[in-house]
This record gives sequence, C-alpha cells and structure tokens, in this order.
Amino acid sequence: MSEEKQAFFVGIRAFFYRLAMLFSSGALVVWAGWLETRTGDIPMSWQITLLAAAGILGLLALYHKLFLPYPAVDAPAAKTADWGEFFRVFAAYFRLEGIGMGIAFILLYRFGEAMLLKLAAPFLLDKAEAGGMALTTAQFGMVYGTVGLVCLIVGSVLGGVIISRYGLRRTIWPLAFLLNAPDLFYVYMSYNTDLSLPFVYGLVAMEQFGFGLGTTAFMFFLIQLTGEKYKTAHFAISTGIMALGMMLPGFVSGKLQALVGYPKFFIIVCLATIPGMLLIPFLKIKDGTAKA
Repeated sequence: MSEEKQAFFVGIRAFFYRLAMLFSSGALVVWAGWLETRTGDIPMSWQITLLAAAGILGLLALYHKLFLPYPAVDAPAAKTADWGEFFRVFAAYFRLEGIGMGIAFILLYRFGEAMLLKLAAPFLLDKAEAGGMALTTAQFGMVYGTVGLVCLIVGSVLGGVIISRYGLRRTIWPLAFLLNAPDLFYVYMSYNTDLSLPFVYGLVAMEQFGFGLGTTAFMFFLIQLTGEKYKTAHFAISTGIMALGMMLPGFVSGKLQALVGYPKFFIIVCLATIPGMLLIPFLKIKDGTAKA
C-alpha cells in the first residue's frame, strides 16, 4: 500500500479505535444494564455481556486472519522459538533514526488528552454543586454516542485526506494544535456550568472533531517510525509505548482533580499538551505523501 493510501486509512483506523472504546464503555454497559433490569441478576447479566464481547472479538479475529492485507516483507515466522530474532526486532527498533525523540513524542503527545479522557465523562455527569455540567445519562449518551461520534468520524477521515494530500511534515503542527486546543473548551465549561445544552453539545463535538484530526496524524507518525524489515513488529512496539503514555496520566488524574477541582485540573490538562508539541520540530518525519 502506498504511503498516500496509508495516510487515508490511518484516519479510518483512528475512527474505529475510538468507536471500539465507545462500544466497550458505552454500548456494552448499556446492554448489561438492560439485562440486569430484565433479569434482576447482575452476575448473569455481565456474564452474558462479556460472552457476547468475546464472540464479537472472535469473529473480528477471524475476519482479520482471512481478509486483512499485510506487507510483503511480513514472512511467516519459524515454528521454533527464536529468541535471537525476538531481541533483534527490539534492537532494530531502538536503532531507528531519531528513535529517542520519537519515543518521547509518543509518551508526551497525548499526555493531556489522556488526562482529559479520564475525567471528561465524570465532569459532564457530575452535579453542578460538585463542579460538573449535570448532564443526564441520556444527554451524555447523545453528545458522545451520536453528535460526538459523527464529528469524530469526520475528523478522522478528513485528517487522513489532509495528510495524504499535503504530507505529515506540513500538517502535523496544525493537526496537533487542533487536537489540543479544544481542551480549552473544558476550562471554559468548568467556569460556566450553567451553559445551554446545545452549546455544550457544540463544544464537545468540536473537541471530538479535533481528536479525530490529531490522532490520525499521530498514528501515521507511528507507521513511519518503523524499519523496513520489521514494520509490523515495530508498529506494535510503538503502540505499546503509546498505551503506556495513555495509562500513566490516568493514574493521577482522579486524585489531581479531587485535589484542585475541575477548573484548575483542566488548566493543568492544557499545560500538559505543550511538551509533546514542543518535540515536533525534532522528529524525523518522512514526507512521501506530499504532492507537488
């Protein structure tokens, strides 16, 4: 697949990544709650829900095995364990040009977003006296599951189109800005918790749109941060580091918010987006997708 097509499909991938998060934390929970109401049996409701999730994952794994394309250099591995090859994969990864700055960028680029992600839902659902927006569960589902999801789709696909047209080097700065700037909307909402519902919907929708744009740029950078021989393995290593970068801020977000309150917490979130953006000029970015 050409880099131009890769850039486009990275946008599709970013959309389905977020859709999976919404499905697992939203649709499955709603279904479990519905089963609980119908049966009155909480353990059985969750057992059925988790079995259904396992079945869906099994079907998707089968689809991936049968239909997804793969790079020609991804030859089948030897049947016997080769620990030497295992370590060579990691050695090759850490010898990539600019890998130190690349890893720092992976860890820091979404640091602020990771903090926001943990507290966005509690903030929108908390009562006004607790500093939240006091949305009902139905209203929250509408803003994230419908309005936000549509904007996320548009942002993810548009991000892929923009990168495929102009190249990552020219677009990563504005796309990173559009990922992080909407965090200011939460600062504004935390100081104005009596905003009208349509206005809140609009702010969250723009945040989701920016998320789609910025995440697409980030994922395409991860695709570029690979060696020729071990593309899939190197991408997997980068996504593992990405998961670590998303997990670590989550450990402190709740305690930090409880300590300083929502307004100051969201200000800290905005400040946490700056280090990752400051690393962009030092990244080794290929520009094979740009057109003349």
